[in-house]
Amino acid sequence: QVQLVESGGGLVQPGGSLRLSCEFSGKFFGSYSMGWFRQAPGKERELAAGTSRSGGYTYYHDSVKGRFTISRDNDKNAVFLQMDNVRPEDTAVYFCAAENNVFPSRRSSDWDYWGQGAQVTVSS
Repeated sequence: QVQLVESGGGLVQPGGSLRLSCEFSGKFFGSYSMGWFRQAPGKERELAAGTSRSGGYTYYHDSVKGRFTISRDNDKNAVFLQMDNVRPEDTAVYFCAAENNVFPSRRSSDWDYWGQGAQVTVSS
């Protein structure tokens, strides 16, 4: 069974930066695409950023392009989300997810494992 443990959420001012981390355990990390979903109150869960098994392909939601960076370390079984120039509309619970696929899907129903979620609040 895969376990995903997120860390790094919190309160940040608009224009600031935050880094989320997710530790993967239980199976072979290199078999999984990894992603960061987010869900704001009253809204659907959306894929903010995803990375392929190898890390050679990345996807970003239009709203975070140029501001967020997803990366993975296949030696440390971890995936990261660097969030720069954050905005109040980035406020959400961020979920780390793993999908047994070469490339990350945008549909949350396709993903196999989920972390517990990390609250990110952007406010002055």
